Amino acid sequence: MFVDLAEISVLAGRGGKGAVSFRREKYVPKGGPDGGDGGRGGDIIFQADQNLTTLMDFKYKTTYKAGQGGDGMGKKMSGKDGENRIIRVPVGTLIKEKENCQVLADLTESGQSCLVTRGGKGGKGNVHFKSSINRTPRVAEPGEEGEKKKLILELKLLADVGLVGYPNAGKSTLLSRLTKARPKIADYPFTTLTPNLGLAKLQDYRTYVMADLPGLIKGAHQGKGLGHNFLRHIQRTRVLVLLIDVTASDVKEQLGDLKQELRLYDPQLLRKPKVVVLNKIDLLKGKYKFRPEGKSEKYHLISALTGEGLEQLMNHLAEVLGKLKR
Repeated sequence: MFVDLAEISVLAGRGGKGAVSFRREKYVPKGGPDGGDGGRGGDIIFQADQNLTTLMDFKYKTTYKAGQGGDGMGKKMSGKDGENRIIRVPVGTLIKEKENCQVLADLTESGQSCLVTRGGKGGKGNVHFKSSINRTPRVAEPGEEGEKKKLILELKLLADVGLVGYPNAGKSTLLSRLTKARPKIADYPFTTLTPNLGLAKLQDYRTYVMADLPGLIKGAHQGKGLGHNFLRHIQRTRVLVLLIDVTASDVKEQLGDLKQELRLYDPQLLRKPKVVVLNKIDLLKGKYKFRPEGKSEKYHLISALTGEGLEQLMNHLAEVLGKLKR
């Protein structure tokens, strides 16, 4: 199951209590204070793991705690620090505080980590409270509470190429032909309900990651259809493939609608390199001509079913990616 949104609670460890203790020594009142400090509470740390691909685990376990600090002891011995809790998440996970939607971390590289909540400080033992007028202090500090937060985890896929198009444009079929991915393919709308990833390999051993993103419809920027669940993942895609069914009644209108939805959700999306791909040319009789909006807009005529035009498309995408900086 692919899960790309989760809500959890995290609680850092509480600091240990300081100790009230006295050493036994001749000619020293009450032996003198020697209570040690409490240990520090453990932190909550998030770490990106390339082996994870979904936030599904956070649907079943929603509360995470770090270890508590140990209490101080006599002979000025400090308590043991609480154990840190490391929470592993997929690469591309955005961590936000629920209360104010503040972004705490954006983990885009494997091994990248971020401290989200700090453990409480350990309390001071009575050795710290000795003074000229109080030679036998019987007080010590309790440990501080660890930080507690409610978080929203949001996974945005990291892909080189994202396939964007209306339902039944042929995105899943194209992904299955260009990669070893095996998404569900059927002749009804919204066959793909969650993104699928595949690795495209060229003959010269170059590779790039391709994502088949769920079908887009008018009003998606307002949450209609799969709405924001779909558009979230496009933000991390380096190149967009705008896939159009060439048998549609108005190809240019569909292309315009796709661009409009992207613009309304996030204007920055239209700054990404785009390749227009017209699919299902096997259903047409004779040649088909398409006039792009601008001279710089590249387009391809393909058939994901028969394989026509796929090699040229793959090479072109690799060329576009090669010109981009990581």
